[in-house]
Amino acid sequence: MISDDRIPQYPSDRSRVLGICWGLFAAVWLVSFSNTATVMFGSLLGRVPDPFTMMAFFHFLYTLVVALSVVCGALGILAGWALLAGQRSRRALTLIAGFLSLSDIPLGITLGIYSLVVLLPITARHDSATVVDDRAGDLRGHPSAT
Repeated sequence: MISDDRIPQYPSDRSRVLGICWGLFAAVWLVSFSNTATVMFGSLLGRVPDPFTMMAFFHFLYTLVVALSVVCGALGILAGWALLAGQRSRRALTLIAGFLSLSDIPLGITLGIYSLVVLLPITARHDSATVVDDRAGDLRGHPSAT
């Protein structure tokens, strides 16, 4: 299936800065994820009736979060490298990394939203702006809007 959406042509300085940001963010993301959450959660388990079941469940969830963080960090590094090198896969990798990084507060949200806004097709942004303008026009003519 061929899409008629145009892929935006970004200026080289914008993609270079975005690539550097993704590389730095992914490196920090991979390095800063530590095991202190296990210690903190374990210290709170002394106050619950069945700590061993809860700790086993927590370790399962924690393993999933660690795996997700490694995948997101690797995608972020690949996206940063692809943006800096001008690879064809730069848009797809950065959109996937941007979407997955939205769960990381506050830098992941900031970089993810910026990446999604910059890399979305121009026609999709234009179409959504047209829909908003049409709906705003409908509201202006509504009697309760006055």
